[in-house]
Amino acid sequence: MSTIEKIQEELDVLVQETRQHEIILYNDDVNTFDFVIDSLISVCDHTLEQAEQCTILVHYKGKCAVKTGEYKELESKCTRLLELGLSAEIV
Repeated sequence: MSTIEKIQEELDVLVQETRQHEIILYNDDVNTFDFVIDSLISVCDHTLEQAEQCTILVHYKGKCAVKTGEYKELESKCTRLLELGLSAEIV
């Protein structure tokens, strides 16, 4: 095996191990725009502008990816969104 093949193999394994996931937030008929915006700011560390844009996308498109990262990082954030009464999942 050449050095280049070995490096490529190691890179492929590293990419596989750090697979990125997303928290998908879904639209509902219960929560207000302001509540969703405040939730995204507090849970996902969004700026006001990010939270507003995501909330509008969720409202009009039905869903939006609101946070990307490793599964372990997203798990507690998704749980918190669910505890607040929002509809979300990690994909």
